[in-house]
Amino acid sequence: MSMVALVLADLAAEGAELDARIAALPGEDWAILTPAVGWTIAHQIAHLHWTDRLALLAISEPARLAEAMHRAAADPAGFVDDAAAAGAALPPHELLASWRAGRAELAERLAGVEPGRRLDWFGPPMSPASMATARLMETWAHGLDVAEALGQQPAPSNRLQHVARLAVRTRDFAFRLHGLPVPAEEFRIELTAPAGDSWQYGPAEAAQSVTGPALDFCLLAVQRRNHRDLALTASGPDAETWLEIMQAFAGPPGTGR
Repeated sequence: MSMVALVLADLAAEGAELDARIAALPGEDWAILTPAVGWTIAHQIAHLHWTDRLALLAISEPARLAEAMHRAAADPAGFVDDAAAAGAALPPHELLASWRAGRAELAERLAGVEPGRRLDWFGPPMSPASMATARLMETWAHGLDVAEALGQQPAPSNRLQHVARLAVRTRDFAFRLHGLPVPAEEFRIELTAPAGDSWQYGPAEAAQSVTGPALDFCLLAVQRRNHRDLALTASGPDAETWLEIMQAFAGPPGTGR
């Protein structure tokens, strides 16, 4: 199985888990506020659907995506919030059906992208596998917000390995985003996976490191928790800074939690 197929399978599983969480919700429950300020459950699903549609533009209509990227550059926060609000105004059953259809279409189209092609995006251009990984990361992150709004605690899975890898790969992006010098050397990352095994990244002899639970690392990467509330240990000044600015998603610096 190719890398993109592996990631798409996990993306489908992540989407199905969130889908099951909301499928039977009464219409009024879609208006429950989530931890994201001003965003209801409907806003969260609308955002995921909207971003899936933008990813489809990256595949089939890059000129239209370029227009959207230009609008986003002028007002990044408003661009995202306005789109979420527009989608949240739809009847819940219509929004749910649209999200289901959109994520299915995106999976099919990503699977058919020719090898070697890079897709334009709001950060650096991405391979189809990386695009699928980014969609999984967002689905998991916004699914956390939905679960928290419903008073639920989703069990972490090994699908988090995709999020952890993305966080490691976007280390330099986070430093540049904050106008900070990019560390010259790789860090050593050692994480305890949900199943108890170890996920390791970077050279064993690295001078700086981050260690701790994979779940905590991923929560920090999507800015769903403050690093002071997590069981992560940084060794080295640059690694300590990274815990304060880590961001695995595109866009301006997040405010964190």
